Parts: sequence; structure tokens; C-alpha cells
Amino acid sequence: MEPRHHEIETVNELIKTTIDSVDGYRSAAEDADSNQFQSIFFERANERQQVAEQLRDHVRSLGGDPEDDGSLAAGAHRMFMNLRDAITGSDDQAIIAEVERGEDYIKAKFEKALEDGNLGTETRTIISQCYDSVKSGHDQMRDLKHGMSAS
Repeated sequence: MEPRHHEIETVNELIKTTIDSVDGYRSAAEDADSNQFQSIFFERANERQQVAEQLRDHVRSLGGDPEDDGSLAAGAHRMFMNLRDAITGSDDQAIIAEVERGEDYIKAKFEKALEDGNLGTETRTIISQCYDSVKSGHDQMRDLKHGMSAS
């Protein structure tokens, strides 16, 4: 079977974004003051790791080599966040707001992929299954952020 380059490229982009999400959740867990938030962030990091593995398996099934690293942009973003935190400090509300911003980004990436009419049925199905996890994480962070803002 010939590798399906467009599908491999699309899924690999989602893998990079998902790895960035794993890293973001782990950083948020380490920075959070609340044990409750630390637990939530570590759970989401583990769930996203499973999503990345599912996407990697699919790239292999398409005849491609799956990504194993996040994006350069995410690395730059993390460096900026570390600098910002060193200057201003951070609290759980700020961390949740930043995580929610990252969730908006990953959700949009998955939605764009789902709108791609050049993907095969199997690839679209895998992306859709992974999107369910992404949407759940997004909605949870959105609700946490809005709940904290209302307090």
C-alpha cells in the first residue's frame, strides 16, 4: 500500500499539537497550587498521551513515520510563559486561563482536520474519536475558568 502523504501529514500535525498539550498539562500540574487542579491536569496529560499514541498508531498504519516531538512554536510559548511567570508570578486562575487558551488552539486544529475533505474515512474516524477527548478537555477547562471568574 502506498503511503497516503496528505493524511500522514495531517495526522502528524495533530500529533505535534497533542504532544504540546501533554507538555502544557504537565507544566500546569507542576505549577498549580491546588491538589485538585494538579490531579485534573495530570489526568488530562495522561489522556492526551493516549490520544497521541492512537494518532501515532494510525500514521504507522498509513505507512508513515509518526511524529514524536511537539512543535517549535509550543517550545517558544513555554519559554515565554516561564519568563512571564518569573516576572509576575502565577496563580491557579492564571494557569487555568492559559490552559484554556491552549485548549482553544488544539480544539480548532482538530476541527480544521475534521473539515478536510481529502481525508479517508478511517482517518476521519480516528480524528473524530480523538476529538471527543480534546473537546471534553476543552469544555472542562472552559468551565473551570468561568467558575473561577464567577467566584
